[in-house]
Amino acid sequence: MAPQIRTGRQAPDFTLTDHEGQEVRLSGLRGRKVIVYFYPKAFTPGCTSEACDFRDNLASLEALGCTVLGISGDDPETLRRFAQEHRLPYRLLSDPDAATARAWGAWGEKTVGGETRIGPLRSTFVIGEDGTVESAEHNVQAEGHVAGLRRRLAG
Repeated sequence: MAPQIRTGRQAPDFTLTDHEGQEVRLSGLRGRKVIVYFYPKAFTPGCTSEACDFRDNLASLEALGCTVLGISGDDPETLRRFAQEHRLPYRLLSDPDAATARAWGAWGEKTVGGETRIGPLRSTFVIGEDGTVESAEHNVQAEGHVAGLRRRLAG
């Protein structure tokens, strides 16, 4: 398990394929604040709730100068269907080998349904215009998380 990302440090760069088959490089988004959120799996209840919460709050996040990126281990075709079915207007990125999740500390031990296993950890990061990690939250709750994030960003 990789160490968790800390605030004040440069965010690890990545290049991942989005739900439309386009490559996205984090460093290519410099000059904008970027919210990077990791979620376990498209179409699951918690992940769908969280994705739709970002969708429903996207205008206010964009008004604060933020670009939203969602990352999971799902393949681009699954992400395309997920984005289409739930009208998700931001980019969903495929991390099939979990290399990015591991590098960001969004991979580790978790308990689901009483069973402990290793896998993706729901985590959210705010990256500043210069590529520095401004906020790092690990093991966040799907419900209500975006509203709290929005309040902190507007703060």
